[in-house]
Amino acid sequence: MAMPNTITVRLFARLAELAGTREMELDIGEGLTAADAYRLLARRDPALAGFEASLAYARNREYVGGDTPLAPGDELALIPPVSGGSRSAGGSAARPYDLRLGVGCSK
Repeated sequence: MAMPNTITVRLFARLAELAGTREMELDIGEGLTAADAYRLLARRDPALAGFEASLAYARNREYVGGDTPLAPGDELALIPPVSGGSRSAGGSAARPYDLRLGVGCSK
């Protein structure tokens, strides 16, 4: 559970692998946006840098733009691009994430 003036950040796919965790707390300031939060994390851990141009954000389990402001207690999911197999090759195509579980889901 987030403490006052903090948000919970959930990391998915490659970001979770690079960070060595799927969830962390982040102190936020007034007016911090989803993209600002990612940049702050990337400054703290340079291994997380380089995803900003293709990153998807979700605030409280709803997809949002990087310019969306955050508030204390929010949950921010950072979702890098995910590739999958090709349907024509008999594999399964990339599936959207189920933000509740952090895993691919079927439609």
